[in-house]
Amino acid sequence: MEGNKRWVSGALQHPDRDPNRRQYVAQEQEPFGAILSCIDSRVPPELLFDTGLGDLYVMRTGGEAVGPVVTGSVEYGPMTSDTPLIVVLGHQRCGAVKAAYTSLHDGKPLPGNLQAIVKALQPAYKQAVQEGGADPVETMARAQVKLTAADLRSNPDLAPLVGKGALAVVGAYYSLDTGKVEVLAGAPS
Repeated sequence: MEGNKRWVSGALQHPDRDPNRRQYVAQEQEPFGAILSCIDSRVPPELLFDTGLGDLYVMRTGGEAVGPVVTGSVEYGPMTSDTPLIVVLGHQRCGAVKAAYTSLHDGKPLPGNLQAIVKALQPAYKQAVQEGGADPVETMARAQVKLTAADLRSNPDLAPLVGKGALAVVGAYYSLDTGKVEVLAGAPS
């Protein structure tokens, strides 16, 4: 979050981005966090948290949709190198969430494998419809973050790490307008 404060203010440090760091991590990595974020080109985790080479494991899917390969990728850091943090990062004006919302609302499937994203986001759509609100797409985007973080927290392989305090799974939301990341759920105490 300190890196995000630097991103918002423009006081970037660009840490760990030089040949010395490249040499340091060439043989082994020990990222301090794993980020599951959207594919959106405006939401690059390494930049908006002002981190560098070897600092983060980053997985990106449309609308933070998960399946077995993505979940396995998220599990990798905590289960193999004791990475203590997972952040599920949604964002403002998410195109994948908007497309899924429209598809589900109108009952019109999306073409090709895009429908797999729609299916993965269906629980968030149902929650957004239940909650209501002025902007149902934003409600759905936030719901997707919270649901995905909760699913990861209760994952049979990650839950024991969460239970003993070795892992925090945080749901967060990025504002395209301000650059600020807001923690929605799961912040460590």
